[in-house]
Amino acid sequence: MRSPHRTDDPAQRTDEETGPGLVRLSDLPPGVLRDIALVLLADAVVGVSFGAIAVAGGLPLWVPVVMSLLVYAGSSQFSAVGILTAGGGPVAAAATGLLLNSRTAAFSLALADDIGRTWTARLIGAHLITDETAAFVLAQKGRRQRKAAFWISGIGLFAVWNLSVLAGALAGSALGDTDRFGLDAAFPVVLLALVLPALRGDSAARRASAAGAVIAVAAAPLLPAGVPVLLALLGLLAARRGPFRRRPRTTTPGSAS
Repeated sequence: MRSPHRTDDPAQRTDEETGPGLVRLSDLPPGVLRDIALVLLADAVVGVSFGAIAVAGGLPLWVPVVMSLLVYAGSSQFSAVGILTAGGGPVAAAATGLLLNSRTAAFSLALADDIGRTWTARLIGAHLITDETAAFVLAQKGRRQRKAAFWISGIGLFAVWNLSVLAGALAGSALGDTDRFGLDAAFPVVLLALVLPALRGDSAARRASAAGAVIAVAAAPLLPAGVPVLLALLGLLAARRGPFRRRPRTTTPGSAS
């Protein structure tokens, strides 16, 4: 018996099953490419700072470079380097990084169909999932737009982050602490701007976001960094709590209405 989800349209099959090969810049809505470029710029400055801080803290140059290629998680990398430079062991650094980065598991579930259907596309795409790529994807409506937003922002961010980390590691501590530039607030503002359209048009998303924010703020003074963000996922339960709507009764020809 043939699956009801199967399609015999070669064009549709190709669009659903392939990875980034068919992605074009023209698939992005107007303004999205500009937004991606602005995030790339901020990402580059933070990447330079990370490389410089890691080397200035006494780590060999290859450590931040290899970490950026294999781990590729900004907040987790900063936390791991902070623990290592403070005298902590690699196990504690890795455990902290894994805890902070475990939120991307939820992003993976939300973005799976937008990455592609092949194992190659999903293996590569899983490594490119970040807060920023997830926000860009979820802000789009059409399937092609979401797919283009993921691959263009994902590949761009990965390339810029690794190049900037290398540049920062080579420059040493010349740049210093980027907190004085206010970049710690730049990323949350960008992410909020990207998800606002979804919040305006979906009451369930507003309930989930509000509940998650309350949980995270309440847990922040009590729990280690990273845990409040994970607990905020409980806000998704609020998305299922809405006004009860009676399903309209359907009738068949010849039956009483």
